[in-house]
Amino acid sequence: MSMTTLNRLPMRSILQRGASALSAPIKSSSQNARLSTSAAAATTAATNSNDFPSYLLEAPTTEITKFTSGLRVASETMLGSNTATVGVWIDAGSRYETEHNNGAAHFLEHMAFKGTSKRTQYQLEIEIENMGGHLNAYTSREQTVYFAKVFEKDVPRAMDILADILLRSRLDPMAISRERDVILREMKEVNKQNEELVLDHLHGTAFQGSGLGRTILGLEQNICSLTRDDLREYIDTHYLAPQMVIAGAGAVDHGQLCELADHYFGDLRSELNEEQMKSDAVCLDKGNFVGSDVRIEFKSDPMVHMALAYEGSSWTSEYAYPLMLLQTIIGSYDRAHGRPVTSHLCHDVATNELANSISTFNTCYKDTGLFGLYAVAEREKVGDLMKCITNNLAQLVNYVSEEDVERAKIALKATMLMGLDGNTNVCEDIGRQLLTYGRRMTAAEIFQRIEELSVDDVKAAAHRVFHDKDHAMTAVGGIEGLPSYEWIRNNSY
Repeated sequence: MSMTTLNRLPMRSILQRGASALSAPIKSSSQNARLSTSAAAATTAATNSNDFPSYLLEAPTTEITKFTSGLRVASETMLGSNTATVGVWIDAGSRYETEHNNGAAHFLEHMAFKGTSKRTQYQLEIEIENMGGHLNAYTSREQTVYFAKVFEKDVPRAMDILADILLRSRLDPMAISRERDVILREMKEVNKQNEELVLDHLHGTAFQGSGLGRTILGLEQNICSLTRDDLREYIDTHYLAPQMVIAGAGAVDHGQLCELADHYFGDLRSELNEEQMKSDAVCLDKGNFVGSDVRIEFKSDPMVHMALAYEGSSWTSEYAYPLMLLQTIIGSYDRAHGRPVTSHLCHDVATNELANSISTFNTCYKDTGLFGLYAVAEREKVGDLMKCITNNLAQLVNYVSEEDVERAKIALKATMLMGLDGNTNVCEDIGRQLLTYGRRMTAAEIFQRIEELSVDDVKAAAHRVFHDKDHAMTAVGGIEGLPSYEWIRNNSY
């Protein structure tokens, strides 16, 4: 299989700011072609390179190779590391499911470890254990991930196992039947966790009627009725070469990883046939935000768990980074961890003892997002809490101080760097960025984007999200004191 190697830019080559740069496809005119920036961007980089600390400028680069099939291989070699994380990031999750097969991606995650055409479940477990390795997987609304953490010498075996469980899973009908009970028990445990329950209902009402509104685990009737053919159809429809990224970090050699990817994943199809294209299984609808709410009252419950959200931004939106800053500015508070001193909203909540905890979330998807707050409060205080939240959010449209923005920039940079500690976190970052951006941004580029944000950028993002906008809300518990949807809507400006 032929391939094109795309070497990452040196850290000093900072790309120009803007959504167009985020979403621009990677192009190469020849093998071993080096990505290049425009002259203006190069000038900016030369001007600003001295502003970055050495640990950014001297950080390892990410090598990216794209096969003619569309499969991408990306890795970052970390000197001194004796272990590696390698995995497969797939551009498919519960959003890509239909009402009929909702839950298939998560079901496959369970079935992947139940045996393949080459290995029984026992042999798979023993092989991983004898390597001292760790094999895991997770499913989200837009991505499915399988990864392994192993010693350097075991990277080839890890790639063999990953290909085996992904492409040659037995999907034994008896094992499928047994796994239904496991997933149903998992569903019951998830539903006992108020935060999981609230956020699932939040997606269900905010994106009602679309793939983003469906749960990751799927409906109970689907779990009980999904067949081997349903699971195989999902694999055949979505496990295509252009939708996959093979990522590695730590003690990995990029050339070797490319050879392994070619050997184990070289036969992946690049596109669907005509019959599959017409199938109902091909589904990716637009995530249309709907102003609405879901209220589940338990009269005996002394607490309220609630989430208030507005339509946020996609991964590549011009508002993506301003909203990251805004999330940091609004902040979070937990009564057990003491009183905040910088967030105006959290300070008001803490001073007046309006909630046990409150946190800001900023969830991005391909074409939309959710920006909002999750709070836990006593039922008697939920009305005052909502008044405090709406008042503070409305003020952000007109007032954000320079001090708030600068403080948030430092905190956001620190959070970003701390999230890259360890080769597993780096591997996760590589896989996610290639699926969402089509490339991997360097830490220096991200710092540059953050540093260029102004007070006006943050206020513009707040205006776009909060000012006179519909909201989605889910509340569970003793909610009789919660203001009406209309009251909250009328106090959004």
